[in-house]
Amino acid sequence: MGEIVSKQTSNLLLKCLIVDDEPIAIKGVANFINQLDFLEVADTCTSAMKATEILKTKDIDLMFLDINMPMLSGLEFLQSLDKSPLTILTTAYSEHALEGFRLNVVDYLVKPLEFQRFFQAANKALSIFQSRLILQNSKDGADADMYIRQGDTFQRIIWQDILFVEGMQNYLKLHFKEKTFIIHQTMTSLEEMLPKDAFFRIHQSYLINTHKIDAISGGRVFIDGKQLPISRYRKEALLKAVVYIKLISK
Repeated sequence: MGEIVSKQTSNLLLKCLIVDDEPIAIKGVANFINQLDFLEVADTCTSAMKATEILKTKDIDLMFLDINMPMLSGLEFLQSLDKSPLTILTTAYSEHALEGFRLNVVDYLVKPLEFQRFFQAANKALSIFQSRLILQNSKDGADADMYIRQGDTFQRIIWQDILFVEGMQNYLKLHFKEKTFIIHQTMTSLEEMLPKDAFFRIHQSYLINTHKIDAISGGRVFIDGKQLPISRYRKEALLKAVVYIKLISK
């Protein structure tokens, strides 16, 4: 099992900024970053003021930000930014965790940092970054190639070939005409990645490619010989979506 990534995201390298007033702490985070092939140290600094200058001049994908710093705390700095990169907070204290998550940080690491938790947070940041990039690529009309990550390998798929997606308890089944793939991903996150003018959520457990519909009858959608249930709250919206798609396809 794996998750969906796009052709553009299969070899991502996130550029990182480390902000901490303790040089030893910076060295520790940098050492962890160097252990992961999808992270790269782009710059480091010891104050929020310096970090502001760096963000104006460099493309930073992920920021490791200490909370307890002189003059301007990490949280105050984060609140001052109109647009911030993905951020993982680092601190020796845990009482600011709730406020950190209110600011939509990726994760909150308590010092002394442990590599296992660092690795977990870094992978979470990578997943969010991939999802955003795939969504942007879809909006920009980028290539339809995607890859299903399964361990260390990537299986190429084309999203137009997906018939429908079936939600199971902890994973999704991607149904194609002659094969099925299983991935660890939420239905909501996958729905955000795929073009909204082609995919429609007909039920809590089913996301369909509307271009593959053979028929709609009663409370059922028929795709490639399969009968899929339509939520009674979604049927009217589906019919409107299908009519719209037919109109713009002419």
